[in-house]
Amino acid sequence: MVQISADLTFPKMDFSKKTMIREWIVLALCLGLGAHVALGFLLHGSLSWPTEAFGFYGILFGVVIYVVVQVCRSVWWVWKEKLKS
Repeated sequence: MVQISADLTFPKMDFSKKTMIREWIVLALCLGLGAHVALGFLLHGSLSWPTEAFGFYGILFGVVIYVVVQVCRSVWWVWKEKLKS
C-alpha cells in the first residue's frame, strides 16, 4: 500500500504589488502590440483571413509576443547573473 504524505509544500512565491503591476503592464503592452499586428494584417495584408477572426488573431499574436518577451527577459536575467559572477 502506498502512503501519501500530507506534507505537500509548494515553493513560497513572494510577489510584491510592484512586481504584479509590472507584469500586468507587460501583458497589456504585449496584447496591445498583438492587436496592432492583427490590424496591420487586416489593413495591409490579403483578404484571405475572415475579418470575424481578427479578434482571436489579435489575442493570439499578443500571447505569442508575451511569451517571446518573457523568454527574452529570462535569458537577460541569466546573462546578467553570469556577468556578475
